Amino acid sequence: MEYRVLILAPFGRDARVITDVLAPENRTCFVCADLHELATELDRGAGLAIMTEESLRHDNGAAIAQWLQKQAAWSDLPVVLLSGKLSSGRSAAGIDMLERLGNVLVLERPLNSETLRRAVASALRARTRQYDARRHLAESQEHLIERAQAQEALEKLNASLESRIEERTQELASANNRLMKEIHERAKVQAVLVQSQKMEALGQLTGGIAHDFNNLLNIIMANAELLSRISDDERVRRMAATTKRATERGAKLTAQLLTFSRTSNLDLKAINVAPLLDGMRDIISISLGSHIDLSTTSSSRHLWTKADANQLELAVLNLAINARDAMPGGGRLSIHADERTSDDAALPAGRYVVVSVSDSGSGIEPNVLSRVFDPFFTTKPIGKGTGLGLSQVYGIARQAGGEARIESEPGKGTTVQIWLPVSVSDIAESSVEAASPDVPLLARHILVIEDDEEVRAMLVECLEVLGYKVTHAHDGASGLSRLDTDKPDLLIVDYAMPGLNGVQVLMRVRDIRPDIPVILATGYADVDIAKITATHFTALRKPFQLDELARTVRAALKAH
Repeated sequence: MEYRVLILAPFGRDARVITDVLAPENRTCFVCADLHELATELDRGAGLAIMTEESLRHDNGAAIAQWLQKQAAWSDLPVVLLSGKLSSGRSAAGIDMLERLGNVLVLERPLNSETLRRAVASALRARTRQYDARRHLAESQEHLIERAQAQEALEKLNASLESRIEERTQELASANNRLMKEIHERAKVQAVLVQSQKMEALGQLTGGIAHDFNNLLNIIMANAELLSRISDDERVRRMAATTKRATERGAKLTAQLLTFSRTSNLDLKAINVAPLLDGMRDIISISLGSHIDLSTTSSSRHLWTKADANQLELAVLNLAINARDAMPGGGRLSIHADERTSDDAALPAGRYVVVSVSDSGSGIEPNVLSRVFDPFFTTKPIGKGTGLGLSQVYGIARQAGGEARIESEPGKGTTVQIWLPVSVSDIAESSVEAASPDVPLLARHILVIEDDEEVRAMLVECLEVLGYKVTHAHDGASGLSRLDTDKPDLLIVDYAMPGLNGVQVLMRVRDIRPDIPVILATGYADVDIAKITATHFTALRKPFQLDELARTVRAALKAH
């Protein structure tokens, strides 16, 4: 009771704010409704009183002044008076009020929380000394002078000790704060590292699986195309077309699922956003589940921009998955593409293709919204996200010459926009390339080096259908040994083979036949063959269509 902090602040939220400020210090606070209750509680015991100046105006503090005048000789109750800001100085009545309150400390509002806490701590220390004095007086009146001297020495010692203890406490608190911050940062880094290692391991695993899976898809795709070309049976040709479409979807799903493991730079090409979004409906629907309604719309069927198609698909898929996590109980996801004009200084003037991903989820708090594009920032629990999804979306947009924007309100959902500069299409160029895909360069000999027997047979069959003379080898060493005897005009080499891989074969071929064109075929989604600069070659990604194989072969032969 003797160390209670009595609070008289009957107007507004002052009493609640004062209590909250002192709560971290474990102060025992009692809020009084009026001066009468304050005087009653002072009789029960208190360490100090905190009052607002306006609470004393109706009687100028007469009631509390009377109590202070009656207190014992050893007591000098500390009073903290919270004053309003005075523009023209304090009146004579106000000065008289301060005189009547006696041991009063005036703090002008608004004041810092730390200032109030320190003032309270100082007042309670003084009150403690008053209680000490009372105890000494009660023990013996006869030794009042040896005790006064002892009290004086004790006060000096206490002041010194308190000063040193306070300094040491501050040093320890500062060291503890630094340690806790370091532990927290290490935990975050460790969590990100573990997640990164897990994703890297998963990428390596799925890369190997993708190679075999893409080989199988390529066999099915090529044979379906061959069937449609050599068969006169319309029913067989329809079934072949259906098979081809299914393998194309499988290839696309594989590429989308494995894009996260790629480390290559963006391959910026002209793409039409409208059909790209249409083609993503299947994988987005699978990722969302049946409890979320999905709609994809476009203001036009021709929304051309220059971007990396795989990375843009990954960005939209990331946003869809984030939206799903914000709607655990179900909801609506809308993906809309349109064309707009830059409306602020953040983007250069001009026209932009805007992809908007909107959900009806929980939304994002305003104090967090400005940080969502920061790398490693996430509101998800550890292990549920690396904090790289939205920063990757932002980076994809910026590298393509645009930007990413976000709008959100708690309880009302979130919209993320990807702004990409409008670009011209490559329709003319692609149509020229596709005009004569099957016309071979006559009397040309191609050597195929492929370890997978079925893939090798598929390649040989396709190339012979296209009109080329073809020989083949089952590994790199055998292929190299046939160079002198076969004297091929072109090599098609698989990237992943036992013994010598495709790149190693390339290096040796350049020593034997530096002029021969080489096509390097790979089914690895995470191999950035654009970075292999030791020797010149043409890249062919598996699975490929027959027209794509024909164009690649013709281009490689024409270049030499």
